[in-house]
Amino acid sequence: MGMSDIEKILDENNIDPITLYDEFNKESKFDQVAVIPLDEKIYVILKPITEIAGVADDEALVFVIEEIDDEDVLTVVCDDEIVDRVFDEYYKLFEEANG
Repeated sequence: MGMSDIEKILDENNIDPITLYDEFNKESKFDQVAVIPLDEKIYVILKPITEIAGVADDEALVFVIEEIDDEDVLTVVCDDEIVDRVFDEYYKLFEEANG
């Protein structure tokens, strides 16, 4: 059995695109940007490869890994404050890594 999208995201050696499905079962592919642990949750920054309405080519989306019915799922984060904090943390980690 192949890895789930969550397993792919958490596997730092994985560089494959992540395929997600919306509530209409429409497939979208994303490049992984970063995994950001924050406030005891794990946030994921994904950049759409597939064109998504309302998302610019150079924009990325923030998702959170949540447990729903004993299953880990990715949920898009709509709270601007959390999104800003996740990106702030990403830029901080990026600076540290690239000195």
